[in-house]
Amino acid sequence: MDNGSANIRCVIIEDEPVARKGLREYVEDVEFLECTGEFDSPLKAASLISTGETDLLLMDIEMPKITGIDFFKSLSHAPPVIFITAYPQYALAGFEVNALDYLVKPVSFNRFLKAAMKAREYYELRQQNKAQQVAAAGEEYFFIKADNKLIKIAHDDILYAEALQNYVAIQTKQKKYISYLTFKAVEEYLPAACFIKTHKSFLVAANKIDSIDGNDISIGNYHVPISRNFKEEVMEKLLKGKFLKR
Repeated sequence: MDNGSANIRCVIIEDEPVARKGLREYVEDVEFLECTGEFDSPLKAASLISTGETDLLLMDIEMPKITGIDFFKSLSHAPPVIFITAYPQYALAGFEVNALDYLVKPVSFNRFLKAAMKAREYYELRQQNKAQQVAAAGEEYFFIKADNKLIKIAHDDILYAEALQNYVAIQTKQKKYISYLTFKAVEEYLPAACFIKTHKSFLVAANKIDSIDGNDISIGNYHVPISRNFKEEVMEKLLKGKFLKR
């Protein structure tokens, strides 16, 4: 959602027509939900979900060709999901993929509304976190103690930060500062939207990256590693919506 007052955009995936119709009517009766698509097969919904404009999936599990859980696992950018199924034995598998809720058919409107409220709480919390990140980014600078004095570090001057045992090195456009800090403190302070953790010991300013060659990031004359454990997440954050190809 773009803002706290916008509706939660739902996509219904249910192969049974009667159940699909019932879900649509439930969604229509909840003022903060909006049905933006309904499908009788997960595969038919894939194109719409890939646009990133779906806030919530309302999905059955037992369906032809592919189960709801397997389909959800296959999504590279999966929105939150509420599973709705006639089979309670899938509950554990549903929660293992961090489903917001798990509803067993037949679903009463009160039970559906409870799940919808849980989804709204999730999105409100996410919006609060985004607002805090924007506020932190707006500070634009912080101070560290280095070279026996207090040094002002502007966010836009930072190229990367590196953990050095009990110290942190912050490489700026001008020079490198070493301060008695924890790497975690620096990571938590800098806005996650602008700084990406590429390695357990490195945090990089995304807009300063010049190129990526395998597991090596180039920032001017500096090189920062990407660890195997972080590679997929790093590439997803950097390339999402910014990768041009034929």
